[in-house]
Order: sequence, then structure tokens, then C-alpha cells
Amino acid sequence: MPGKLLREIIPLTKNDCFTIFSRTKEKFDFPLHYHEEFELNFIQNAKNAQRIIGDHIESIDEFEMVLVGPNLQHGWFTDKCKSKEIKEITIQFHRDLFDEKFLSRNQMHFIKNMLEKSLHGVLFSKETIINTVPRLRALTKKHGFDSVLELMSLLHDLSISRNIRILSDS
Repeated sequence: MPGKLLREIIPLTKNDCFTIFSRTKEKFDFPLHYHEEFELNFIQNAKNAQRIIGDHIESIDEFEMVLVGPNLQHGWFTDKCKSKEIKEITIQFHRDLFDEKFLSRNQMHFIKNMLEKSLHGVLFSKETIINTVPRLRALTKKHGFDSVLELMSLLHDLSISRNIRILSDS
């Protein structure tokens, strides 16, 4: 269960567009936290773990993908999850990766809307997650400009996906 709120300093350098982590773990042990960057979090095999995004608290299902905006408190907690092999892929990117002028272009409309919604946390549908996971796994192996292009393409596809849910009211 969450304790006090922690401001996380993430390992993303100012010279990188984004950072990605892929890990398998037995439990969630990172405290409730926030950071200035956007975070896309995919979690598999953690049914009945607890998710806290802002003022929203909920048990999660087998698959989970959430986009968390800058400075929104969030955390996942083992709670009633029995799995000992939780899989997680986390992408963190700077809030200024896409500047306002770039986001105001017609072709960026959907991404801009999704990033604005992420200030409250965006939960993607199971269908979207299943379609996105192979690309997320492949992205963990890409580097350089190809990885940036794939991240942008992935964010675009997520931004036009159906049945998203906004999580936090605060």
C-alpha cells in the first residue's frame, strides 16, 4: 500500500528523446511517485494488483497499459496479485519532446489530445494493448532514429485507438 509521495528523478538524460525499460519482477515495490516526464506503462501477468493514478484507485486485469502525464502521482502495488512473474515495459519521454508548435500541426492533433488527457491518466483497451504489445517489445531492441520514429508511430496509433478511459478526476 502507498506511503508518502516521492518525486522520482528518472534516468532519462536531456540528450535522449526517451528511455525504455523491460523487466520481469515478482512484486511491485516502487512507492507512489510523480515525475516531470510522460510515462507509458505496459504490465502483464499482474491480475489483482492495485493501480493508483491521481485520485483513482483500481485493481488491474491481466493486461494493463496506461499513459501517465507529467507530475501526476501514480504507482502500482502488489496488493492481491499472486503472480511471481510480472512483466513490465516502461517508456518515459520528455514533456518537451513535442513542442507546442509541432503539436498544433494538423497531423499531430490526435497525439496532442492524448497527451492532454494523460494529465489525468489514460487507460487503453485490452484490444489496443494486444495490438500494441508486439511493437512495444520490438521497440526495446531498436536504437537511434528508428526508435524515435517507432515511438512516434506507436503514440499516434495509441492516440487514435478506441475505448480509452480517463482515470483521475483531479
